[in-house]
Amino acid sequence: MDWHQIFATRNDRMKASEIRELLKLLEQPDIISFAGGIPDPDLFPAQAFQRAFADALTPETQATALQYSVSEGYPPLRDWIVGEMARLGIPCTRDNILITSGSQQALDYLGKLLLSPGDTALVGWPTYLGALGAFNAYEPRYDRLDPETNRSAEDYAQAAGAGRVKFAYMSVDFANPTGRTLDAGTRERVIDLADALDIAVIEDAAYQSLRYEGEALSPVLAREIARKGDINNCRTLYCGSFSKTLAPGLRVGWVCGAQEVISQLVLLKQAADLHSSTINQMAIAQVASEQFDTHVATIKSAYSARRDVMLDALARHMPEGVTWTRPEGGMFIWLELPTKVNTAELLAQSLTSERVAFVPGHAFFADGSGTHTMRLSFSRTDAAMINEGIARLGRLIAAATV
Repeated sequence: MDWHQIFATRNDRMKASEIRELLKLLEQPDIISFAGGIPDPDLFPAQAFQRAFADALTPETQATALQYSVSEGYPPLRDWIVGEMARLGIPCTRDNILITSGSQQALDYLGKLLLSPGDTALVGWPTYLGALGAFNAYEPRYDRLDPETNRSAEDYAQAAGAGRVKFAYMSVDFANPTGRTLDAGTRERVIDLADALDIAVIEDAAYQSLRYEGEALSPVLAREIARKGDINNCRTLYCGSFSKTLAPGLRVGWVCGAQEVISQLVLLKQAADLHSSTINQMAIAQVASEQFDTHVATIKSAYSARRDVMLDALARHMPEGVTWTRPEGGMFIWLELPTKVNTAELLAQSLTSERVAFVPGHAFFADGSGTHTMRLSFSRTDAAMINEGIARLGRLIAAATV
């Protein structure tokens, strides 16, 4: 049977994640991988989760842990998130929170809720590959979001053609893939642009807790609340996750936003998977309540040291003509090579000759450009591996730029 003839047309826009494919390389012990931006499993609070799951399965709690639950999410976990949002300058209630199966599900739901075929999503150039994957199924057009320029709202609207601009998507702190952080003025301009276009703002805050240096900046949603007085008057939707702080395998994230939007997302949740795993939410709620701040401090110390090692190694081993970002947090460093170098081709060479993996940058551009860029992650490699891997990459890039 020719299945392709009965697939929906949207499937033509859906592609395998290059990062998911590269993660398979972690199974090869001789590969030094700077590819997957994933936490170090040696830093997981495993003992705390062992206790939390045991507590969830006592005679008094097991019926709740193993039973169907409300689509909005486990109430104690939502209450904990309400407190965390308040610390970030985002006063809200439980009704402003929806628990999702990771923030990736949140992006999928928001794409489904907001995009009709032909509508425009404003995204960074580059932007998070997973966001493009989530939005692609809903057949949007993409336009370059660059709030640091003076491009007018009218220009964005005209470029949208027959459709209309629906949202601006961004990660404002230590963005995946670049590691860059938007300054305060740029965050304010995003709100101005969204107001002028009458669109939503999707604030992907997956790395917000992982700041290693510099002054913390309040989220876009906090700034909008400061202007408008109430979260229910705001257009920004904050997507959070426990994947980079506690445990990605439990797949627990959340959306925080106006109740009108949350209630619509709940309907999508009911139609998709009813609710996220109750026992996982119970475990996350217990571990977060007991040690979120102390655990985050531990992983920040480890990742910050690895970032510094990689930055030092890049300075020593990269040839002239290569530039890179210096992130204040997160898990990534972004490299730009001379334009004649194709990093997809370079990766094939690297895997064969140097046994070093990275992510070619073109995957993060909605138009497939950026073929001379690459993303490196430092979160899962120790100092010796970083030094050796960057030295190998430096030799390979030097040969490619001759």
